Amino acid sequence: MVKKVLHPAYKKKSKISTQGNTVLITGGASGIGLALAHKFLQAQNTVIITGRNAEKLAGVKALWPEILTEVADLQDLNVLQKLVNRYPNVNILINNAGIQYNYEFVNPEIMPELIEAELRTNLIAPLQLIKLMLPHLLNKPEAAIINVSSGLGLVPKESAPVYCGSKAGIHIATKALRWQLEATSIKVFEIIAPLVDTPMTQGRGKGKISPDALVNEFWHDFISDRYEMRIGKTKLLFFLQRWFPQIAEKILRPGV
Repeated sequence: MVKKVLHPAYKKKSKISTQGNTVLITGGASGIGLALAHKFLQAQNTVIITGRNAEKLAGVKALWPEILTEVADLQDLNVLQKLVNRYPNVNILINNAGIQYNYEFVNPEIMPELIEAELRTNLIAPLQLIKLMLPHLLNKPEAAIINVSSGLGLVPKESAPVYCGSKAGIHIATKALRWQLEATSIKVFEIIAPLVDTPMTQGRGKGKISPDALVNEFWHDFISDRYEMRIGKTKLLFFLQRWFPQIAEKILRPGV
């Protein structure tokens, strides 16, 4: 049996303090990201949010001047590097930014570039940002990576194959990273979100939960060191996917 060598940054992991952290949240100008930003700010943390829309970020700044904002296109590797260089004190990285396009692959009006944009935002950029941020995180006595995935990464819906594939990818990658980093001071969490009432889901779906409801459930799991956070209806989805996969697919396949 091969003995695992501890990383020099290793110390026995204790619960991460809920205050006094420096938190970087991608896609923090609205929806889940904004609710997370507000929660961490209320708990007396330094909060940095990124977004592509300068106007939305300015609106957040007007409401909560303490929040630091950065206009950032996460599909650009140079932008990611600049973020990392600018904020070396970050000890909690939250990969929340995401986009979803619903379309039929046979539709000739759909350009192939959409595929790359979705994969870069939802899967490639989070992994690149983690890779770039790791040297800083490894030097922190307490650190965390929190990836936001989706129940659609477990059971897909027919109209969003790329989105579902990207979320399945981040789900599996998060598990593997958790194993790789288990001998370091970094904890790796995953928020497996149900359908949430955000600008991305506007006009689609039923039975949505609010971003605040998701964050309240996340907070309980976070302080309890529950690394894989199954939020809301994703608890039932896990059960169905494991024991009754055909029922789970029947429920989610026609989702809009």
